[in-house]
Amino acid sequence: MTSEQHSPERREITIRRAPRFVPFMALGVVVAFVVALVMAYTGPENPQYTREAVLGFFTVMLALPGVALGCVAALILDRISVRRSEHAIVEAADDDPGSTGPSPLA
Repeated sequence: MTSEQHSPERREITIRRAPRFVPFMALGVVVAFVVALVMAYTGPENPQYTREAVLGFFTVMLALPGVALGCVAALILDRISVRRSEHAIVEAADDDPGSTGPSPLA
């Protein structure tokens, strides 16, 4: 045991909730599919193409813009979360089993 006491390390951290991009991108694809579904089945029928072929064409054509809009929505929410972030000061815990502090299992 050393006779001198050491002070625990303190650091300032930023706490915020950041959105995950993949669910927003997947939602953009789902919205694109729903829009393609409406476009394929509400318009006049073309004798050269089946409605399923038209649905596939519109789904492929609208999927990329849907993903892009999902990413833009996630970026907007990310910027909002940066503005609402909070700062906290954390202190390193002593993991020594012989310490006299309260037990985390108690």
